Amino acid sequence: MTEAYKSPEERDLRAQGRRTLRRLTAAAATVFADRGYHAARVDDIVRAARTSHGTFYLYFQSKEDVLRELAGECAAEYGQLAADLTDPAQALTVTEGVERFFGVYDRHGAVIRAWMERHVTDRETNRHGRDAFMQIAAALGDRLRDAGAPHDPVTIGALMALLERSAYYRASRPGIGIDAGSVAAVVERGFFGAA
Repeated sequence: MTEAYKSPEERDLRAQGRRTLRRLTAAAATVFADRGYHAARVDDIVRAARTSHGTFYLYFQSKEDVLRELAGECAAEYGQLAADLTDPAQALTVTEGVERFFGVYDRHGAVIRAWMERHVTDRETNRHGRDAFMQIAAALGDRLRDAGAPHDPVTIGALMALLERSAYYRASRPGIGIDAGSVAAVVERGFFGAA
């Protein structure tokens, strides 16, 4: 009888296993970014990781499993950003918050685009995306409220759209010149400046 499949986070991996897992997820992130999630194939990931199909299937059952792993990493990073945005000890400025938002997008843009473009049918992966963006939205809402600025759902949604679309254009069109400082200035004046 074969053992039930366990996701990488459910396994107790040794150092070599963790390195192999990182190589596979890094290769998948690159392939998803280059080809798009929908067009990416396990063959592409294996080739980019310079490993075998057997090694891939030792860690994952499908490209959906790799996306789920990457989605969990992305959600954890955005969750930490959300916590830091509302932690007085962190005292993040708007510019620092935008820089960190962009940094997570730079690392996980392919995953986020798959969520936004509705290429993902896996409920757990979609839950990661929804929860990550809801945490950021709630944290921004708290920051707006604390600043005495409007913090209704439409305002928070507009702010989230500005951040996500700016990060998308910045990542997909590097020459366009969108930087964290410029976006932070718009956020400061347009959202927090209304206080």
